[in-house]
Amino acid sequence: MAPLRIGFVPEHFSTPLEFAKKHYGLDARLLPFPSGTGHMVTALQDDEIDVGVGLTEGWIAALGNAQQAQKDAGFRLVGTYVETPLCWAISTGAARDELRSVQDLKGKKVGVSRIGSGSYVMSFVLADQQGWLDAQASGPPFPVEPLNTFANLREGVNNGTADFFMWEHFTSKRYYDNGEIKRIGDIYTPWSSWKIVAQNHLLNPKNWSHGDHASHPAVKEELEDALQRINRGIKHFEQNHEEAVEYISTKLDYSEEDAREWLKTVRFPQDVRGVDEAVVQKTVGILQKAGVLGEASEQDMIGLERSPWCTQSNARVCESP
Repeated sequence: MAPLRIGFVPEHFSTPLEFAKKHYGLDARLLPFPSGTGHMVTALQDDEIDVGVGLTEGWIAALGNAQQAQKDAGFRLVGTYVETPLCWAISTGAARDELRSVQDLKGKKVGVSRIGSGSYVMSFVLADQQGWLDAQASGPPFPVEPLNTFANLREGVNNGTADFFMWEHFTSKRYYDNGEIKRIGDIYTPWSSWKIVAQNHLLNPKNWSHGDHASHPAVKEELEDALQRINRGIKHFEQNHEEAVEYISTKLDYSEEDAREWLKTVRFPQDVRGVDEAVVQKTVGILQKAGVLGEASEQDMIGLERSPWCTQSNARVCESP
């Protein structure tokens, strides 16, 4: 059986994946997608990857939009990778003196990695929080400029291609420190920030875990094995912060100081298996309010739900809905 192809964003959050492969035999090709979750959606649908580890809002927006188009997205939510929300820094060009705060962004052009990506979805959430959504408008709340990569986004706000963009705080911070871009605000996701999805071929039929097949798992053996090994990578990460700091500060684009600060803010689950339907419902509700999604079935987005033991009896393992 060929190793799973796992797509991920090559940022500090990916450290437990690296540890799962390095120390615990995760049988997978880890394929980086620096342009983010939107690119992984396309890769899943084009059969370039089997599993994706990406932003909650990107996955749910793609699944909901597929439902609205009466299509099968080709993948489902199967795991919870990070429990804590994500802090998106709001950035503009270093010399853009006319843009000093979030209030200056109304009607301005937002740079995003891709249509449907987390950076795109969060522009709707930002507009909703600021009261800028037009209930009569059918398009996005800001003119949109897709720029693919983080480097292009930084260049775009300096040369005027875009006026602002949103990206994770610690990934952006070194470029504030070196004066390349300017921070004018931030926004937190109202949901836990990272989920794991898998192509449908890695899921057993919906009725597989019921009736006569109650003893059979909801996911195929190779996916179950990968999720368990990711759990071991997370446990290693939690018990070896110095190794994590060394990896983040030497292999990724972060300073040692920022790596240590990030460790204070992030919480991974003890068990990545499954998602809490209440969290999916909350995310869908906010995206609907922000105008990103129409009617959607949360249950149809879920390939593996968290067990009642997790969601009701063990608060340390479970997300807060």
